[in-house]
Amino acid sequence: MTTKTLNASAAGLGFLPAVFAIVLGLGVITLTGHVQAAALHDAAHDVRHATGFPCH
Repeated sequence: MTTKTLNASAAGLGFLPAVFAIVLGLGVITLTGHVQAAALHDAAHDVRHATGFPCH
């Protein structure tokens, strides 16, 4: 009986990563949909310079 309980509880946690990914993805889409295009470009440009990736 204990083994069945442990297996059921472990199987019940399998959906948490999927829920987290969906919430994170919707959050990113929502934020990028409401921010100004110039702000997105500037942020991406600054990240490229900070990581040493050539962008010019």
